[in-house]
Amino acid sequence: MDIKNLSRYSNAEKIVLAEQLWDSVSKEDLEISDDVKRELDIRIQNLEEGKAELYSWDEVKAHLKSVR
Repeated sequence: MDIKNLSRYSNAEKIVLAEQLWDSVSKEDLEISDDVKRELDIRIQNLEEGKAELYSWDEVKAHLKSVR
């Protein structure tokens, strides 16, 4: 796949293209391994039990900038 000259499109056109690409992917075609499913279940359980810390995107960005 070769995508060239995306800069010639407006941001609105790029968003429409991204939406069309996303919609073209069937959810049934997406496969998640059993290991990933288990990990996601563990993370959901930890979140529901209050064992996980949540961070805003601004907090994550600030942290990443501080460790550079």
